[in-house]
Amino acid sequence: MNKNIGKVIVVSSVKGGVGKTTTVLNLAGIYSLSGKKVLIIDLDLCAGGIATLLNIENKKDIYMLVDGIANNRFTELSDYVISYNNNIDVLSSPTDPRNANKIQSKYIPTILNIAKYQYDVVLVDTNHIMNEISLTALDNSYNNLFIITNDLVDIKNMRNMLAIFKETGMKNYYILLNNSRDIGRDYISMYDIRSMIDGNVDFTILKHFYIKNIDKYVLNGEILTLNKTINRLYASDIDNIKKMAFTLIKDNRGDADE
Repeated sequence: MNKNIGKVIVVSSVKGGVGKTTTVLNLAGIYSLSGKKVLIIDLDLCAGGIATLLNIENKKDIYMLVDGIANNRFTELSDYVISYNNNIDVLSSPTDPRNANKIQSKYIPTILNIAKYQYDVVLVDTNHIMNEISLTALDNSYNNLFIITNDLVDIKNMRNMLAIFKETGMKNYYILLNNSRDIGRDYISMYDIRSMIDGNVDFTILKHFYIKNIDKYVLNGEILTLNKTINRLYASDIDNIKKMAFTLIKDNRGDADE
């Protein structure tokens, strides 16, 4: 594989409200600090929040890109992305949610292929519903990160998903247990979680990373891993995210891109 080709990392879940979008942004921040060029693609087409959380005005979006490709008007990816900082660009979900259903899954591989030749890392935020768009993104990724919480329904759904992965031979995925999402919910032990999903938990975000005033950072359009105060107060947690971030782009379990 050409080492100059960027890595496509799809972040997904089997249940809503697990901290998926926040994790995407935190990963983007880590890669940005290391000098990597990052594109965030918001594939939560009906309810994507990347542009909102970053306080950027999405006058351009993925529907416009798809429309440009479909009608032979596409020339440059830069015509459709919005810059957050010098290293992070965003391809937002449709400004008009009515356009979400007009995006066909057949365009997703094309978009990802264009993006990985222009960026070091392409982070894809998805809907937790495994529709054709999400499944196509998973099939065209370098690695996939699934986020779960200490929740019985979440764990049950993840077990079902892993059973499908084993049946289909999919290997390029990791499991992240986000214990910072709901610090009052920790009644299922790590041992039991692993037993219940019949699989491994590769990464954990600890309860310590629960940030009470997170809304303050959201309102300012800040990425937590780029904030100096957060980096100082939660140094060990940020270090764990760094380890996860670089594992995702260096260790491909399924060699999906090769």
